[in-house]
Amino acid sequence: MKVVTRFAPSPTGRLHVGNIRTALHNALFARRHGGSFILRIDDTDRERSTAEHDQAIRDDLDWLGLAPDKVVRQSERFGLYEREFERLVEAARVYACYETPEELELRRKVLLGRGLPPVYERKAVGVPVPEGRSPHWRFRLDHDAPIEWRDLVRGPQRFDPRLLSDPVVHREDGSWLYLLPSVIDDIDLAVTHIVRGEDHVSNSAAQLQMFAALSAEPPELAHEALLVAAEGKLSKRLGSIGVEEIRGLGLEPMALLSLLARLGTSQPVEPLASLDELAADFDFAHFGRAPAHFDLHDVELLNARLMHRLDFADVADRLPDGASEPDWLLLRGNLERLSDFAGWFEVIAGDIAPPRLGGDERALVGQAAEIAASLDWSDDPWHALADALKASAGQKGRALFMPLRLALTGRDSGPEMAGLLKRMGRDRAMARLSSAAHV
Repeated sequence: MKVVTRFAPSPTGRLHVGNIRTALHNALFARRHGGSFILRIDDTDRERSTAEHDQAIRDDLDWLGLAPDKVVRQSERFGLYEREFERLVEAARVYACYETPEELELRRKVLLGRGLPPVYERKAVGVPVPEGRSPHWRFRLDHDAPIEWRDLVRGPQRFDPRLLSDPVVHREDGSWLYLLPSVIDDIDLAVTHIVRGEDHVSNSAAQLQMFAALSAEPPELAHEALLVAAEGKLSKRLGSIGVEEIRGLGLEPMALLSLLARLGTSQPVEPLASLDELAADFDFAHFGRAPAHFDLHDVELLNARLMHRLDFADVADRLPDGASEPDWLLLRGNLERLSDFAGWFEVIAGDIAPPRLGGDERALVGQAAEIAASLDWSDDPWHALADALKASAGQKGRALFMPLRLALTGRDSGPEMAGLLKRMGRDRAMARLSSAAHV
């Protein structure tokens, strides 16, 4: 059996980290099993769906490296839905209803007031049809047996269909609700695994009966614990974090994906450089039932760790002109974001403003400039300079090294000075020392 997964966002807004996590897990599961990953745009809400959001979803997935193998849109499949709907009408598995939303809400309150579950009450056969009302259509759940399945995350699941309302599948204005078109699509597209949040568990119970009513084998189901903000509650802040913000912060897609791939699992979160690495051991057996806590700061920390392990080939096309592999290997250990590289590249290959030093520091740097002129720069000029200056100036430790670092780099911390000085070269180093001594 070829594994087929699908990610089904509505084009009514941008993707946020919760959506991205669902897309990623579908993509990783398909990739691990050599299957296909489908993007299904659920654009049946004609008023809220926009072409701009449709494009934004696809652009975001492309940037993340999660480009699907196939894209379908529900708005282009209404004919298929109508044909399958008619099959269910003929089999008496869908039926017309005429209550208004106000009537349904009133009845719901009455049932709750009596301590009863607020389940839709089917009307007896032969009840008169109200004049002037168009029907909405409900799927008739089979009450004869419990709905059961083994969830890939939650384990054995069991629902009593008598405690579920017959779901509305077709509105009176002719528009579709989510449940039935989704099932029809999953059958038509040969989807083998449905991966989504645990808030869809009761939907899945109803949809399993829809698969049976359409004589189709249902996909396997994996309902994951929801993503929550780090402080332990869902927040508007969490819902606003998406590709746009991640890119704006200069973070790498793989830093975000490395976190989202293992958040909520028993596996350690590590900065991996490719989807193939993430997919290699992706398994729903690793996922727990507790909410997965997301913190943007964790992405930033992973991004720094990712920088430290990326090869030159991974970033070469995004580095400044003239940057070489030795430059990358020298500087990457000090980067938190790729954008940091440009500033450090100026340190070793460009110009910096001389720092303002104290009088004693200027004198020390002036001595360093004289010593530097006589050094052999083919070996290890930094340690030779430091040793000679220590002997002549009588300084050591921070009092010796900090003025030199400031004069040579303009910064009070960074990569090892031995590598920096060797790369910037004799002429640039001597010019900086001389300038800092006279500012």
